[in-house]
Amino acid sequence: MNFLLNVLWIFFGGGFVIALEYLLAGLVLCLTIIGIPFGLQCFKMAGLGLLPFGKDIREDPGAGVASGLGNILWFLLAGVWIFLSHIALAAGLAVTIIGIPFALQHLKLGLLALTPFGKRVVVAA
Repeated sequence: MNFLLNVLWIFFGGGFVIALEYLLAGLVLCLTIIGIPFGLQCFKMAGLGLLPFGKDIREDPGAGVASGLGNILWFLLAGVWIFLSHIALAAGLAVTIIGIPFALQHLKLGLLALTPFGKRVVVAA
């Protein structure tokens, strides 16, 4: 079932476009040494944005102070805007019954976009 939902997500839920946007942002951020940690977070979100069904977000127990500082910087510069775009997409998709599962995935992506440092994407049990 997750396979079918992921295929539908890529074409109808915006998964391909979202993954491409995160991938391009990650590549641009990795051009500078300071931007590499932020680019890596974009790559993490690109993977989840392409195939979100069957995956879950967990706290990383090894996250430290650097993750907290990265989250603060990310939240202030990009996280809020990315979150709002995912919320707008979720609201548009939630209008129809068929779009509700896709809206829930946008909510999951939006929550990760707020504070991506110190979180892991794992296969849901």
